Amino acid sequence: MSGVLLWVVGPKGNAASLLNLEARASKKQRRPRLYPAGVRVVSVVSAISSSVVSPSRSSVERVYEVVLKQAALVREQRQEEALDVKKPEEAEGLTGGDLLNEAYERCGEVCAEYAKTFYLGTLLMTPERRKAVWAIYVWCRRTDELVDGPNAAHITPKALDRWDKRLNDLFEGRPYDMYDAALADTVSKFPVDIQPFKDMIEGMRLDLRKSRYMNFDELYLYCYYVAGTVGLMSVPVMGIAPESKASTESVYNAALALGIANQLTNILRDVGEDARRGRIYLPQDELARAGLSEEDIFRGKVTDKWRAFMKEQIKRARKFFDEAEKGVVELNAKSRWPVMASLLLYKQILDSIEVNDYNNFTKRAYVGKAKKLLSLPVAYGRALVGPSTD
Repeated sequence: MSGVLLWVVGPKGNAASLLNLEARASKKQRRPRLYPAGVRVVSVVSAISSSVVSPSRSSVERVYEVVLKQAALVREQRQEEALDVKKPEEAEGLTGGDLLNEAYERCGEVCAEYAKTFYLGTLLMTPERRKAVWAIYVWCRRTDELVDGPNAAHITPKALDRWDKRLNDLFEGRPYDMYDAALADTVSKFPVDIQPFKDMIEGMRLDLRKSRYMNFDELYLYCYYVAGTVGLMSVPVMGIAPESKASTESVYNAALALGIANQLTNILRDVGEDARRGRIYLPQDELARAGLSEEDIFRGKVTDKWRAFMKEQIKRARKFFDEAEKGVVELNAKSRWPVMASLLLYKQILDSIEVNDYNNFTKRAYVGKAKKLLSLPVAYGRALVGPSTD
């Protein structure tokens, strides 16, 4: 149950499968595959990070090592930009020209269909950043639908292994279709590393074999896999403001916090829906301390114990949102508004759970159109706040 966002935009919410987007994206001439020649490949860290697979460390420590590796890539890019280091120009025609432009256009169509508010915000970005964000969004959505879409019942671990191999090919400049080609081009232009993408696939593997989480440490790692990874993917594209004095690591930590906050919000919103699928994404030890059991979840009755438990869960999610907001102001000026708007909108889902008297068993918390519209100028005002300069 991924809550994938580009910092904040979730791909859930439409039953139409995106695994075969090539067949339905537009009425233009279909091309089953797109292999733009000359796609450059950036160097990446190890495909399987030792910091993630080591069982002797807490989830926070393991994830933080991944954060440090991603931050190092962006820090190197910022140093090159400060020194005005010129990248070698590509020979004309090596990127597939019109075909690649069409690939990006189709990614934009998907983003516009499934994440309307965020899509409008991306229009404020530079064309290069905007297209890159669209490409990452489509890959994340397609990955999420492997285990959360209409064909989820037929997905096996081997299918995820094939998707993983396809990712490797993509990063090596061998895309399978137009959407892959757009992402292959993106990772050749920005210091985007393969590790967060692989970790997201690992989150999908968890969904196939695990339906209970004993404590928050386990849940935190799951939230990183399925949502925190998106923040790490998108920071290099969103860009950090040149005048920002914040450390690259702190910006990455904020992006990670936003992914965790979003996924915790998804979990709290979807308790009833997940229970009907036999899944409980709440820490088992915290449920027990609150005097609650799995039977209480499946029964779906709001009690004083449930209200008290939910208050604590919402409080924790809000802390992650607060931590995330500190990093949004450090982003490139043209990236701040869409991220801030999405953050505020998603955070309001927690308010809706409270309005529903914590009944997330039979009532779905959502933010109405009026509140969404009112949030946009607020987000714009906050986005105008410049980054730290000392």
